[in-house]
Amino acid sequence: MEIDLDRVFKNFKKYRYLLFELTKKNIKLKYRRSYLGILWTLLEPILTTFVLTVVFINLRGKKDLSFPVYILTGRLLYSFFAQSTKQAMKSIRSNSGMIKKVYVPKYIYPLSNILSNYIIFLISMIVLFGSMIIFKVYPTKYIFSAVIPLLLLLILSLGMGLILATMAVFFRDMEYLWGVVLMMIMYTAAIFYDAGLVTSQWIFYFNPIYHIIVNFRNS
Repeated sequence: MEIDLDRVFKNFKKYRYLLFELTKKNIKLKYRRSYLGILWTLLEPILTTFVLTVVFINLRGKKDLSFPVYILTGRLLYSFFAQSTKQAMKSIRSNSGMIKKVYVPKYIYPLSNILSNYIIFLISMIVLFGSMIIFKVYPTKYIFSAVIPLLLLLILSLGMGLILATMAVFFRDMEYLWGVVLMMIMYTAAIFYDAGLVTSQWIFYFNPIYHIIVNFRNS
């Protein structure tokens, strides 16, 4: 099947305002019933990282001031990928009523979900920078190269989100299967532990999220 890229770009340009409005709507809906609203973008990773740090430092049996930053980095990147792909997967099906009434390129819906999650993710990076200052974890001279893994993360999420959104229209069980896959990705992404402690290093080779997280941590 041949893809008409010219048509795709023309549609993207034509419906860019709709994409903007849908993205804005998704962000508003996420915190619609919350008193603190978008502040949860900052509070939620702080609270989760605190709990995980306490648990895993006790398991490790030693204190490491950089460990909270280590956990937070992995958790932020993985959470964006998981949330954005799950929401993108449901987007076409949940908007089927609108799709039947008005012609809109179907990819607009998963795309808006991924972009709204990416904006929230970028805002939550404030917490990471704050944690680096508090725990005195300094960036390397390759700090500007951190943009590359962040872009790769967005591209990977877009690709998977569009594939999953298409598959979920025909296979309802895809939502449950993807939940299992995400769990496997999480445990093989070295979010909560040092990958060097694992003897079977091959389990990391096939996980793109692991490589993105490692490259981001090293920048």
